[in-house]
Amino acid sequence: MSRKRPTDDGDELLARLGSLTAQARERAELQRSRVELALALQRGMLPRDLPMAPGFRLAVKYAPACYGLNVGGDWYDAFAMPDGRIGLSIGDVQGHNIEATAFMGQVRVGLRALASVTSEPGELLARTNDLLLSLGSDLFATCTFMRLDPATGVLESARAGHIPCVWATADGKSGVAEDECGPPLGVQEGMDYPVTRSRLTKGGVFVLLTDGVVEGPTLSVEEGLDQVVRLAGIAAVAGMPADSLAAAVIKGAERVGHEDDAAVLVVGHDGLTAPDVPLVQP
Repeated sequence: MSRKRPTDDGDELLARLGSLTAQARERAELQRSRVELALALQRGMLPRDLPMAPGFRLAVKYAPACYGLNVGGDWYDAFAMPDGRIGLSIGDVQGHNIEATAFMGQVRVGLRALASVTSEPGELLARTNDLLLSLGSDLFATCTFMRLDPATGVLESARAGHIPCVWATADGKSGVAEDECGPPLGVQEGMDYPVTRSRLTKGGVFVLLTDGVVEGPTLSVEEGLDQVVRLAGIAAVAGMPADSLAAAVIKGAERVGHEDDAAVLVVGHDGLTAPDVPLVQP
């Protein structure tokens, strides 16, 4: 009976190990390429520039999930409208994959396109909801749309299943917005989205965010929102720039204990509103 020499067995084992190593390296390179593609797609759908208005400052911070293919569909957007007002949106698509990212792009583009027809927040969300349903997707999205009038500081907002925003004023008041909320976009036809009006006073801030900033296995949404309220309150009293507040809020996302997108959009008022418009608190 013939037997392979030990050296032959060793050579065969080394050859097999080499083959497995090459396959693992190939799979890792493919996975990395897919992640890079997904992240590029996600970032390419977000705005590069933010609109500007005298006396107001906008700032954003965005931290995409990038573990494996765990790329989600969080977005933010800000754009100038023909009447001089500014449209602001932030939202989160169900799911954490490339399909969710693509659907995010459809929602964001849909909001922008329909805002040229109507910028009234409640009607805009209702029309966007019907548009998404007509696409026949199984996905849905939560969203907040806000319309800012720089001439008066008036903010009109509507929510579709999204977490509420946080506000703070220069005199030390702060809290979570107490507004009505409609259902997520893309779930059911004919939905209504109540509109809430407030005014951003000099030195005040509004913070819009996604749940990846405030909710996770190690932090409840209530605790997370309380943390943002404290940060916003300190920022407003201290006169902190909007971008510094946004950076501080996104830093808090590290405490939530999960791998999810995190988006923050801060609106700050560092100038005077029109002199004939009385200022009121949020």
